[in-house]
Amino acid sequence: MSLEAFSLEGKVALVTGAARGIGEACARTLAAAGARVMATDVDSTGAEKIAEAIRKEGFDAVAMEQDVCDEARWEQVVAATVEQLGGIDVLVNNAGIFHGSTLEEDTLEGVRRVNAVNIESIFLGMKYAVRAMKPGGAVGRGGSIINLSSVAGLVGVPGHSAYGSTKGAVRLYTKHAAVEFGALGYPIRVNSVHPGLIETAMRDLVFDDLKSIGIVEDTAGARELAESMTAVGRLGTPQEVAHAVLFLASDASSYMTGAELAVDGGFTAK
Repeated sequence: MSLEAFSLEGKVALVTGAARGIGEACARTLAAAGARVMATDVDSTGAEKIAEAIRKEGFDAVAMEQDVCDEARWEQVVAATVEQLGGIDVLVNNAGIFHGSTLEEDTLEGVRRVNAVNIESIFLGMKYAVRAMKPGGAVGRGGSIINLSSVAGLVGVPGHSAYGSTKGAVRLYTKHAAVEFGALGYPIRVNSVHPGLIETAMRDLVFDDLKSIGIVEDTAGARELAESMTAVGRLGTPQEVAHAVLFLASDASSYMTGAELAVDGGFTAK
């Protein structure tokens, strides 16, 4: 059995939200697999620290500041990725925010904000990546787009209605894009990844939400509840999600498009 299909040698990857958590793990993992990486984040200092850490490990990475809700910046980032790194073969649409509230206590302002960050950025990323990846585009060699969703985009979770609806939209945006690109003859695959509760800063926000709406009394109770909802009895790590992203970025998943991959410890299996 050859593992060459998992290699990203000669490929270029753009990872958004790369300053920490899942985005950081994805940037490091894709670089270690051979990709030249553009790491972006609204936190420009954090993104540059990750790119510098990747370079110190002997791999190739650069960083840019990026507000993923800014369409003009998307165009600039994709153009810079092509110019500085020689192409774009992989887009990891990872940047996003958590928004917790019961439906009756939520605000229109809050819903609009989470929609803008979690849905519109997915649209903008795909739009400008595809323009470069498609035949006749700036690069024209096809590619793989991975959109980060959530288990809350697959099943209902208390206090997650607005957030979950955005992640459900990411799932269907992915499927529509995959079918459309296939119909147009573009050699571009699009898949979504659905992490369960992962040991990142967002975990604390979820725990706080569960406490605020009265599902649990304290952080210990929130963790116990979250772990009990998985089949493996624990939360996941950013690296476990990054391994799934590497699979979808590589030729090892060449017959997968329009699929959703749950990395949730069995949360959606129970």
